[in-house]
Amino acid sequence: LGICKTPEHPFVASCGPHPGEEKPLTGDHGSGTIFFAGCNLGCKFCQNWDISSEIPPGARPVAPEQLGALMLRLQEMGCSNINFVTPTHVVNSIVTAVEWAGTRGLRIPLVYNSSGYDSVPVLRALEDIIDIYMPDFKFWDPETSKRLAGAEDYPSVARAAIREMHRQVGDLEIDSRGIARRGLIVRHLVLPENTADMEGIARFLSGEISDQTFVNVMGQYRPTHRAHEIVSLNRSLRPAELQEARRIAAQEGLKRIYGSA
Repeated sequence: LGICKTPEHPFVASCGPHPGEEKPLTGDHGSGTIFFAGCNLGCKFCQNWDISSEIPPGARPVAPEQLGALMLRLQEMGCSNINFVTPTHVVNSIVTAVEWAGTRGLRIPLVYNSSGYDSVPVLRALEDIIDIYMPDFKFWDPETSKRLAGAEDYPSVARAAIREMHRQVGDLEIDSRGIARRGLIVRHLVLPENTADMEGIARFLSGEISDQTFVNVMGQYRPTHRAHEIVSLNRSLRPAELQEARRIAAQEGLKRIYGSA
């Protein structure tokens, strides 16, 4: 089964309107999130470790028609979009399900909410299917990536993936109601002691992608899963560390930092 532990069809860990995403995604009725179990990374501090590092007890694979039906139900509930969370390892099923749902009235934007550890050929196959790409950019340094996620090549893979995502959809476009319709959103979870290197990530996004990249510099880090194994990560983030990360992002030229004054 490989590292993601997923067979031909995906496991859906949860599904429903999510009010806690970025405001351009949630609107008034939430983002229509579909959380997939399993993952192609092994982050020691994963905050969804109970569904990413193992398949939840009792979970059953979901066929494309069932997955498409979930999308249509979320649309009927008034969600602003369909938000595929941790989709990298189940792209084939997603594409088939979208085709099925598209012939039955699916019309709201599709969000690809990933770790950033995505292959460019697969992303190219998603062109004209995905409206909004929302990758993480977790780490800048390969040694840090290897130590914390078991993937030394994560920084180079994420850079190539984000370039391709931006090529397809460009900077984030928000309509007159404040709802995202198309474009790129990048998330970065700030780790204690700037472990993930905000400077390198912000410099890359500003200089090689766009200074108008919509970036969420997130401050909700807390030690979960195996974070206690890393001394520097065995505590919650301090407010001053979040403020400093946002200051660095602005200093490196980023103009659209979500949540900043």
